[in-house]
Amino acid sequence: MSTDNRDRPPLEEPLAGLERQLIIEHVKAAGFDYHALVRRNDDEARTLLANAALHASERLSEIEARSQYVHKLHGET
Repeated sequence: MSTDNRDRPPLEEPLAGLERQLIIEHVKAAGFDYHALVRRNDDEARTLLANAALHASERLSEIEARSQYVHKLHGET
């Protein structure tokens, strides 16, 4: 029996959705539309997206560190 996987969405990293939202939020706070920005192919757009990705990475690291701290407080690690 064969399972057809074409109708299933692709698997994502567990925090990919949160990362995407953080990037979109950062771009919006800078006064730009994310979808319009990703269609552009200029230095300003690339710089803004790189800065947004860095911001998201920093925030995700902070969230992970806090999560680990809470787990340690509860003796789970």
